[in-house]
Amino acid sequence: MMISKVKGQFNTFSAELESEDDTFKNAKVTATVETDSVDTNNTDRDAHLKSAEFFNAEQHPAITFSANSLNGDVTGEITINGVTRPIDLDVDFGGINKDPWGNTKAGFSFEGKIKRSDFGLNWNAALETGGVLVSDDVKVFGELQFVKV
Repeated sequence: MMISKVKGQFNTFSAELESEDDTFKNAKVTATVETDSVDTNNTDRDAHLKSAEFFNAEQHPAITFSANSLNGDVTGEITINGVTRPIDLDVDFGGINKDPWGNTKAGFSFEGKIKRSDFGLNWNAALETGGVLVSDDVKVFGELQFVKV
């Protein structure tokens, strides 16, 4: 109701990273997120988000992302609800290390913002006190670890 923030996550996703070196400057990254896995800790809200009024999970089962760099300020392309738009992300490289089992891993944090209306996600409800129920601005953030193969 625009008086508090609702946090959610997607529980099913995959990401791949291809890089020639450890700077990740010209790395290619792709990610796929299953829209049906949205989880806001509220069953009714999750069902509404999966419906045709939002993600339309039945017709658009995935959100995809791609970029050609993974270092600093990154502009990639994100596809939601069948619509592709650029997205600017602030990416923080956490470093490279080996886990206790000998796997080399690289860690990244990212954050950005999109307007849901840019992707045809226009559902809303007017509030009797003025304003609308759902903000157009959506913050996107995450933590990723990639295993070197």
